[in-house]
Amino acid sequence: MNASRYQRQVILPQVGEDGQSLLSSAHVLVAGCGALGCAVADLLARAGVGCLKLVDRDLVELSNLQRQVLYQESDVGLAKAEAAARRLHSVNSQIEIDPHVSDINPMTVGGLAEGCDVIVDGLDNFETRYLLNDVSVSMSVPYIYGGAVGTEGLSFPILPERQSACLRCVFPEPPPAGATATCDTAGVLGPIITMVAAHEAMQVLKLLLMKEADLDHALVSFDVWNNEIRRLSAPKRDDDCICCGRREFEWLEGDRSGSTTTLCGRGAVQILPGSQTRVDLKDLSIRLEAHGEFSLHDGILRGQLHEERNGDGDLVELTVFEDLRAMVGRVDSTERAKAIYDRYVGS
Repeated sequence: MNASRYQRQVILPQVGEDGQSLLSSAHVLVAGCGALGCAVADLLARAGVGCLKLVDRDLVELSNLQRQVLYQESDVGLAKAEAAARRLHSVNSQIEIDPHVSDINPMTVGGLAEGCDVIVDGLDNFETRYLLNDVSVSMSVPYIYGGAVGTEGLSFPILPERQSACLRCVFPEPPPAGATATCDTAGVLGPIITMVAAHEAMQVLKLLLMKEADLDHALVSFDVWNNEIRRLSAPKRDDDCICCGRREFEWLEGDRSGSTTTLCGRGAVQILPGSQTRVDLKDLSIRLEAHGEFSLHDGILRGQLHEERNGDGDLVELTVFEDLRAMVGRVDSTERAKAIYDRYVGS
């Protein structure tokens, strides 16, 4: 460890040389390399966290550069995890950066979380957050939840070993897909990303420094436009919670996870939601107006997305049914189809 690199951090009484050694031996899983994941990973890399495992299935797009701080114009079209890893290595070559261009799903999440001291949220969909909550509780790995859209964001810690509330104690069920805004349908302002990411990163550092008494156990809500920070007292653990109380891991066991099917000969991928629900397609069509041309007939919403093209330059097609089954056409992979579904329909 190069002592001069971290000198300004080491002289803090909260860190010191022993604390810096703890950071250098730590392993953190950064789940998602979008806006939040980039900002958190950047802070942790500069702080000297020894190993950062970066996981993302998506590619860098030009519209990402407004808020995803690890990417530059030359990265457009590259895998996010790889591009983020290269940038972080140039920032701090003394730590290990372990990129995974992978989907986080019930088959992969256990291996990705294995050996990690903390899981930090950089995700853009609820299904994967509930999956991470399952793996956090089942493996007793702390999970720092975070999310941001528009000008608002949330963060709170899930600490299985301390018997804290898990995600399902606070929000027993995720919102139905299509019922909540996403960054691509509602937009997002860069400063809210920075604010939520800073809170997440600070929580991670406190855990790694073994300063759990100084953790912020509250559910913290930020609104940068209206200059508001709200704090809800630490959520109480529900002894009857299906996850941490009864230890039934529906997402980890695949019972609640959606599935994809490549439609032979059609260049399309069918996506099935992870739960039985219905969506107001009229509301969804209004949210999608800014992103393409869509028509709604006989309970089917279909159209093309102006901001999404395949390798041949063709516009990606999106068809959504009332039961939230969807077909994503003119895509090159199931991973791209899932990313587009999460981005525009939500999960």
